Amino acid sequence: MNRSPVSRPAVLSLPPWLAHPLRTQRGPVPWSAVTRGALAAGPLLLAGVLSGRTPLGVLAAIAAMLAGINDRPGSRRASVRRLGVPALAGALGLLVGTYTGQVLSAVPLTLLLTVLGLVAGGISAVGPVASAAGTQLLVASAIGAGMPAAESGWQRALAFLAGAGWLLLLRLALPTPGSLAGDFRFDGEREAVADVYDAVAALLDAVGTGTATARRAALTAALDHAQDALAGPRLRRYAGSAAERRLHAQYAAALPLAEAATALAWAGEPVSARAAEGPRRLAAAVRGNTGTGPLPAPTRSAPALRALDDALLRAAEAFDRTEDGAHRLLARRRGARDAVRAALGTGGREYGLRVALCFGASAAVAQALHHTRWYGQHQHWYWLPATAVFLVKPDLGPLASRVLSRAAGTVLGALVFAGFAAVLPRPEGLIVLVAVCGALIPVATRNFAALTTVVTVLVLALVMVGGESQASASRIGETLLACAIVLIVGHLPMPGERGGGVRARLAAAAGAAHAYLVHVLSESGDRTERWALRRAAYRTLAEARTAITLAAAELPALARHTEGTDAVAAVLERLVDTTTACAVHLDDTGHLTPRHTRQLRELLHELEQRQEWVGPPAAA
Repeated sequence: MNRSPVSRPAVLSLPPWLAHPLRTQRGPVPWSAVTRGALAAGPLLLAGVLSGRTPLGVLAAIAAMLAGINDRPGSRRASVRRLGVPALAGALGLLVGTYTGQVLSAVPLTLLLTVLGLVAGGISAVGPVASAAGTQLLVASAIGAGMPAAESGWQRALAFLAGAGWLLLLRLALPTPGSLAGDFRFDGEREAVADVYDAVAALLDAVGTGTATARRAALTAALDHAQDALAGPRLRRYAGSAAERRLHAQYAAALPLAEAATALAWAGEPVSARAAEGPRRLAAAVRGNTGTGPLPAPTRSAPALRALDDALLRAAEAFDRTEDGAHRLLARRRGARDAVRAALGTGGREYGLRVALCFGASAAVAQALHHTRWYGQHQHWYWLPATAVFLVKPDLGPLASRVLSRAAGTVLGALVFAGFAAVLPRPEGLIVLVAVCGALIPVATRNFAALTTVVTVLVLALVMVGGESQASASRIGETLLACAIVLIVGHLPMPGERGGGVRARLAAAAGAAHAYLVHVLSESGDRTERWALRRAAYRTLAEARTAITLAAAELPALARHTEGTDAVAAVLERLVDTTTACAVHLDDTGHLTPRHTRQLRELLHELEQRQEWVGPPAAA
């Protein structure tokens, strides 16, 4: 008997702006960061209460909380800049907010905060650390102006620095799982360099398959992470110790391996499993800080395979050396001129204007509600503009995703806190709650709604210890009001073309790709410069891809302004991959094949057709 096929319900496909808030990063629990979080905000608040300086203890705990949000995986050397620069910006914001809040009336103060938002927004376009610094500058200025206290501005700024500095001290002093097995100085660095070799092996395994493109992107991410881990202020540009020089040399030895693996992926012809064994043994040698032992050599039947074999030999030599390592990172550093250009460029101007409007409008509304006594008896009006700062940040996700996550997280956090506040003793129970929330922040950063929930509970506990007994209901109302302000401002027409951040990222990626192409076609013998240019090209492409992905998950009214940019990024990626393949082939034979030249011409022509996104093409 024939049976009719069973009809299956269609899989529910959510629109990108609604699906994005539900995404959560996965990975092992960062127990070292959890421990630091537990030892940061809670103990600082306890010290303030025991010393009779509760307001300063609250500020120190807020600083530790903000530093904990920036305490991401990586080396302790890189954390100095990642945590320290935003902390300095926050202390400056607290200083400015405190003194101006004491002497300026509502209208001048609102204008000043708006200008501060314009400056901080432009600075945020420079990079992730600058973005975190801009955020803390604005949040702290709102707190300084809106949280009355008997302490002077410089005392509050010092308390803020002490709170962030305490977490940074914990980051530098406490051991991590990676540092217990070897040199204490190298916790994240050694693992980051080993991950690069593993990513090379994974790409070699994927050559000729549909996953090769994703594995090449993973290799780029691993190289970026290792480069950041090695570039901290303690591990100087010119390494001082033999161990540092050796680690630099191991990172440098991975660059030609990555180049050869990328060329093999471009060719698309599968390679034997033997080719990936060498990079995997190198990864194990980095993790164990041991020698490499014998490395299996791949066949030398093609230029890219010969380049891979040569790179393995050079890597084995670099691993065996103890004194003569690479003396500097093979990376092109951004100078002050590049930072100014990014802040004043299309992305910086658009972001700065939007931040200024959101921060200024929220401060104006908060001032109006404060002076009309909508808040009741308490004097704290900073929550509304501080919330708007987090909502307007594009690096925390698309606009609709941020608004939904913030609203849901705040409501849930306020309800959870109300339950705890009803049963916990004060202040000791609230101090324990602050410590628990501080420990949860490193895990909660994987989802914005979860982070908002934890931060809401923590901040409500802090303000209750500071003397404000009923804050949950007002915080929910202020958060929903901030969501409405940011949604309205986010959809307002702005001067110039929309999608300025994406345009700026794509233009930077196109410029780096062309610089790399010009260098390769000039047949310069400077391989160090070539690898640095290749790193810059792939890194800027990864940054552009991230911006494009976030823009595509916006509401349709905003997403339409960046339609087609993912295709432009794909063309640039193929151009950089082809350039890498050309470099490897030129090293081996001294000339390009018709396939190389044909593909270069086609890609450059395609980019010329999309000139509105990447700017005029450079001469190759």
